[in-house]
Amino acid sequence: MQEFNGKSFTGERALFKTDGAVIRNCSFFDGESPLKESRNLSVYDSSFGWKYPLWYGNGFKLRNCRLQPGARAGIWYTANIEVRSSEINAPKNFRRSSCITLENVCFTDAGETMWACSDVSLSDVSVKNGDYFAMNCQNVTAVSLDLEGNYSFDGAKNVIIKNSRIISKDAFWNSENVTVYDSYISGEYLGWNAKNLTLIGCTIESLQGLCYVGNLTLRNCILENTTLAFEYSAVDAEIIGGEGSIKNPSSGIIKADGNFEIIMEEDKVDVNRTNIIVGGKKVEFCQRPR
Repeated sequence: MQEFNGKSFTGERALFKTDGAVIRNCSFFDGESPLKESRNLSVYDSSFGWKYPLWYGNGFKLRNCRLQPGARAGIWYTANIEVRSSEINAPKNFRRSSCITLENVCFTDAGETMWACSDVSLSDVSVKNGDYFAMNCQNVTAVSLDLEGNYSFDGAKNVIIKNSRIISKDAFWNSENVTVYDSYISGEYLGWNAKNLTLIGCTIESLQGLCYVGNLTLRNCILENTTLAFEYSAVDAEIIGGEGSIKNPSSGIIKADGNFEIIMEEDKVDVNRTNIIVGGKKVEFCQRPR
């Protein structure tokens, strides 16, 4: 097996189509696509400073590595990649890639990152400036994800998130089969147009959140400062505290403890299709015949 130790590389495709190598303490400077079309590489304590470093690859393991701000669009069309204890400082990383494991990874400039990827495992991952993070991804599991960036998980399918913090306007739009456990979620217009969105043990802050959702489930959730929630959604919700307002759900049952204003407009929805119980008392609506 080849080994590269303590070397500096420049120029385009510096180690093009390398197969079965160990790379230690190396630096890749100016020059695009240094590891393009490579296979079965273990990379330790190394730095990438230019565009497209790991494209069309298979079988990468990175440990204690850094993608510098110049390493834009760093990992595309690549399968079977593990990145641990590393820092990624460039946007547009991970695109149309599969079988991705990230552990103890920090993204500092994560705009348009993790697009159209599948079979993704995230553990102790920090995402800053992460607008459009994980758009159109499938089969994602995230534990201890700390995400700041709007429009996250747009169009994502089959997602499980646990013990995480998500600060994101328009998170989970157009998503399908998303379940979030024991997490804090804050952002306007949460979850619009989603299907099968489940939140368990979560604390949620949102303006006009959780609207236009098909099959929305909440269990043991707190809604803090959440206003105009559930509009035109089919809801099965158990809210154990908080304050705000609930407006025009299309159907279902909502049980809420806390201080919530109920807005049901009979010219907008059939009020008889939703049961709302606040503080143990059913809210009664008298709908005029149409």
